[in-house]
Amino acid sequence: MKIITKTAELAAFCTECIKHDYVTVDTEFLRERTYYSKLCLIQMAYPGQGAENAVLIDPLSNELSLDPLYALYQDETVVKVFHAARQDLEIFFVDKGVIPSPLFDTQVAAMVCGYGEQVGYETLVRKIANEPLDKSSRFTDWSTRPLSDRQKTYALGDVTHLRSIYEHLKHSLEKSNREAWVQEELAILTSPDTYIVEPEDAWKRVKTRNGSGKMLAYVRELARFREVYAQTKNIPRNRVYKDDALLELAATKPTSHDQLRKSRLLLRDARGGVIADGIINAVKTASKTDPADYPKAPAVRVKKQGNEGLSDLLRVLLKASAEKAGVASKLICNASDLDAIAAGERSLAVFSGWRNEVFGSNALKLCNGKIALSADKDSVKIIQI
Repeated sequence: MKIITKTAELAAFCTECIKHDYVTVDTEFLRERTYYSKLCLIQMAYPGQGAENAVLIDPLSNELSLDPLYALYQDETVVKVFHAARQDLEIFFVDKGVIPSPLFDTQVAAMVCGYGEQVGYETLVRKIANEPLDKSSRFTDWSTRPLSDRQKTYALGDVTHLRSIYEHLKHSLEKSNREAWVQEELAILTSPDTYIVEPEDAWKRVKTRNGSGKMLAYVRELARFREVYAQTKNIPRNRVYKDDALLELAATKPTSHDQLRKSRLLLRDARGGVIADGIINAVKTASKTDPADYPKAPAVRVKKQGNEGLSDLLRVLLKASAEKAGVASKLICNASDLDAIAAGERSLAVFSGWRNEVFGSNALKLCNGKIALSADKDSVKIIQI
């Protein structure tokens, strides 16, 4: 097993990769104790058999720069293949502002090819590569050195089997003429906005039952301070204070250290020092917010009375359409979208692109009374009216 620890070795490997149509990539990282993921290992392979043409790259080596890898990521002649790429891409974007292109995500492709919703890598290895996969090393500490032989074998398996999975899915997509479907889904993964966390918007992740603008102003300022502090110190948000403590602070609005110490949910470390000062300043800032600048809670879709039956019919149509197309129904739309369609919403993603072809257009016809559904032995049949 080749482990790359020097920049020259990585450059030589990337030069070899450029000679091929694609490379497979995976990472091992830790994030339990940090805000940003700590990259511990990169696995890569180009076309070949077994462990042939596969390497482990050690980003913890003091003699290694990832610049040759980032240059490869920007080479448009080589497809970069990942499975469930989001967290991997976030690591590289945060480190260098680079998103691999062109990109292929086998989890997305598998959903389009009918392997189910958010299918795992192990399932694809078993179904496509016809190989077992030992996942016992998955949750080991990847920051320790030296790596064990079992860790190395596990890590390489995440890119060696990925080659045959990619080639199989690529062929299936070409045969069904669905490459554009996958590219449509990858638009979110390849957008830098997906990986940029703005402290100003951190409040939107906090779930609260109180949707008043005034309450949300306190939630916004407390969430903003927490996000900035967590990013600066590179610690998880909940190490600053958890959401339940944030909501308690937004309700009690402490303006002094004495008031802050009365909090039931705040961690002891947050009751003094820089965090305590930040909380008090956030509360004071929120108290001065002009009502015109209060944040607005996301609009809640309310089910209209009498739409339940139509929602149920749409669910049947969705399942039938997904089965006929051989694609995961969740990839087409979710339950909330179906309720929205039944309530008259028409500005949804399901009414454009391939989703409209598979389901959206018929969903509109069903809502407008242009088609009906009937049982036909073991399947659902669409009847034109």
